[in-house]
Amino acid sequence: MRLRKLLLIIAVLIAGLLLYLFTWPVSVTPLAWTPPSAPALEGVYAQNSKLAAIEKLNLPSGFAPEDVAIDAEDRIYCSIEDGRIIRFQPDGTRPEVFANTTGRPLGLVFDAAGNLIVADAIKGLLSIDRGGKVNTLATGAAGVPFRCTNDLDVAKDGTIYFTDASSRFSLKELKADIVEHRGWGRLLAYDPTAKSTRVVLGDLCFANGVAISPDGSFLLVVETGAYRVHRVWLNGSKQGQSEVFIDNLPGFPDGISSNGRDTFWLALVTPRDKILDQLMPHPFLRQAVLRLPSFMQPAIKRYGFVLGMDLNGKVTHNLQDGSPQCFAQIANVVEHQDKLYFGSIGEAAIGRMPLNAER
Repeated sequence: MRLRKLLLIIAVLIAGLLLYLFTWPVSVTPLAWTPPSAPALEGVYAQNSKLAAIEKLNLPSGFAPEDVAIDAEDRIYCSIEDGRIIRFQPDGTRPEVFANTTGRPLGLVFDAAGNLIVADAIKGLLSIDRGGKVNTLATGAAGVPFRCTNDLDVAKDGTIYFTDASSRFSLKELKADIVEHRGWGRLLAYDPTAKSTRVVLGDLCFANGVAISPDGSFLLVVETGAYRVHRVWLNGSKQGQSEVFIDNLPGFPDGISSNGRDTFWLALVTPRDKILDQLMPHPFLRQAVLRLPSFMQPAIKRYGFVLGMDLNGKVTHNLQDGSPQCFAQIANVVEHQDKLYFGSIGEAAIGRMPLNAER
């Protein structure tokens, strides 16, 4: 009798759990998508320990310095999760607070006048002058407010190209946007003369990094949720057209930058997740996964991964480190004076490494 009662209780608990997993309301309506099979970490993606040479420049406090920018005096800036922008001296010492957006600054880049242009996930597109004064440039486009202003680059004519990762989900809801896979992201352009913003490319699954080519003829924009990078032509016979620049990456692409000559640096914040790829064709199961406790859901792994590509999308550099002590979850890479600088969402430091150390 006691055993039957126990079995009945267990059956009721299991039924309740199944009812919760498959019927409890969630905020996403996933779109079925079958991703291409993830490439093996071999050949141009072969595992290595080249990023073990990274030197950490520790923050005075705070965490997750998403991006790095360097001014005309070679001082180093990074954006951290509590809204502050920290400035280091050229040798990586004496970190100090340069400004505070009171939001969540992500992408950083300097314009020709020396203003630090910031993509702030909460506050929108910002400009910070040399004295640290914060000015808002844009908070929406085409009648749609930004929910997660993400990354940016500035063209030679002053136009600021930037991304709003999702017009539906905030940065804290990143996982929901990736799981839903409905293309809420946009690539945008801000005209500083007209003070207006237009949509350049829409329907992106978590729009992320932006980098303009050395000659200004095209830009690259990262689509994190689809493991690829697009090329958008800015002038010439293909002006306004877009195409895939590199596809089926072995990790989740994040920030991208140009060295101004021959290389685009692309950060892969974490390797692909086999379970997530298997779930993507099944919207119903993806909803069930979001009902699980966060520790049971697919998560970012601690791994260092950076690719260098030429102007045609061919992989020319493959930098990795999967050791327990690695500089992990790299979100952006910037080349400056024969060094690479690394932003991260998993460290309390920015990274620095001589460019020749990876050879």
